[in-house]
Amino acid sequence: MQRASTNTPPNEKAGSDIEKGHVVDTSTPISGDVEIIEAESPLMSKGIFAKLWKLLSATGVELRGVQPVPEDQRTDLQYNKIFTVWFTSLICPLPLVTGMLGTLAFGLSLRDCSLLIFFFSFLLCIPPAYIETISPRTGMRQMIQARYSFGMYPNILVVILNMCSLCGYQIICLVTAGQTLAAVSNDSISQVVGIVVVGICAMVPAFFGFNFIHQYERYAWIPALIAILVAVGCGGNKLKEQAPPVAPSGQTVMIFISFIAGYMLPYSSTVGDIAVYFSPKAPKWRIFMYCWMGICLPSVLLMCLGAAIGGAVPNVPSWADAYDRDSVGGVLEVMLHPAGGFGKFVAVLLALSVVAQISPGFYSVSLNFQIIWPQFVKVPRVLFVILITAIDLGVGIKAAESFFESLESFLGVISYWAAAFTGILLSEWFIFRKADPAAYDHKIWNVASELPSGLAALAALIIPFALVVPSMAQTWYTGPIAEKAGDLGFEFALVLGTMIYIPTRMLEIKIRGKL
Repeated sequence: MQRASTNTPPNEKAGSDIEKGHVVDTSTPISGDVEIIEAESPLMSKGIFAKLWKLLSATGVELRGVQPVPEDQRTDLQYNKIFTVWFTSLICPLPLVTGMLGTLAFGLSLRDCSLLIFFFSFLLCIPPAYIETISPRTGMRQMIQARYSFGMYPNILVVILNMCSLCGYQIICLVTAGQTLAAVSNDSISQVVGIVVVGICAMVPAFFGFNFIHQYERYAWIPALIAILVAVGCGGNKLKEQAPPVAPSGQTVMIFISFIAGYMLPYSSTVGDIAVYFSPKAPKWRIFMYCWMGICLPSVLLMCLGAAIGGAVPNVPSWADAYDRDSVGGVLEVMLHPAGGFGKFVAVLLALSVVAQISPGFYSVSLNFQIIWPQFVKVPRVLFVILITAIDLGVGIKAAESFFESLESFLGVISYWAAAFTGILLSEWFIFRKADPAAYDHKIWNVASELPSGLAALAALIIPFALVVPSMAQTWYTGPIAEKAGDLGFEFALVLGTMIYIPTRMLEIKIRGKL
């Protein structure tokens, strides 16, 4: 593997430059997969911090933050890791929750629910899967690429929205895992303890970074898939006891489609974070298919399973009691009762399976922290991993006690922004940058005066909400348009966001005289 250093051995060079207090690059070969050349943090260049920095580098911790990755450092050729990172992260109870909504909350039949899941999941995952093909070519994290549409400071709003979405789903996973562990122990272990255990486990891969996450996700799907198959084998005989479905209305169907959109489209804001070290010559169709199938296969299968479980819950008293007590985690634990003690062990594996879902989220949020304010890039990414873990644990513990349902409603609302963001990002790539990665100049990624003003993108993100809000259908609010036609918020956000962005961006370019 080619090094991007001089003849001086990397460690010696880094050490001598750190002693001088310079900002340097540190070569870090990790697991033989890809050599990540880390951007040194000025805060870690002196004294004990310099020694800690060198120790972290030597142990394989990814020290690079959000800085764009130069082309000669994008050397990873194992493109199938794109598939395993998404496939593994979604072999967990999270898709089950979305599927259960269709039958348990909206009264759809298992057949109708499964058809909607199958068709719209594969359709709505196309934009995020294509967006993932861009990052290897630009070497940019997703929210850094967004700066080339939103500019330096308006992009802060997008970053905050992205962090809220990511943290919300992380907290849902933490609480679900905590509920499962509590159910397994007959509540001798509290949900709080379960949440803390799972959160700390999820922090470890995120702390080590890119290669550790990919290596973990390469194998973690095996016990998770076995656990789900065992659960289905033990409790599957009751899945046929479906509650009588109600006749689906157009509004109900559109509301459920909006939930699927809210599940799929937010990936547009994160997919690139775990692809920046892949070769820029990677076949685009392979990256696309790995991402598309990696997200869709587990999601569709487990959402359909969740729909089957949700349809059976009202007719199976033990499942209904477990759902009332410990939500999805409780139902999974009851399904495993026929397996006795082994079933409890499998339930623990199911709870721990969310680690693969949470870790990439912790990783992305730690990077997002560095983008909130330009000077935050000086703070090492690993410190933000610890910070976000602490925040999610604190909020997750409180959510489990009092506002878990409110959190789910909040995520249903906040995810509308992802549709407009997707339209803006793709419009910039195809129309204004001509699908040319060279148009994303690495030299200006952190220079506000050289980046776009962001006013066009901000307008395209905000203005559509004048129509999105009356088109929303949530448990706590249904707008007048949604009452007649169902939830059209995602559709309006995507279409209007794109329609507004293109002419306003043209005007912005004309006034500025440059991209």
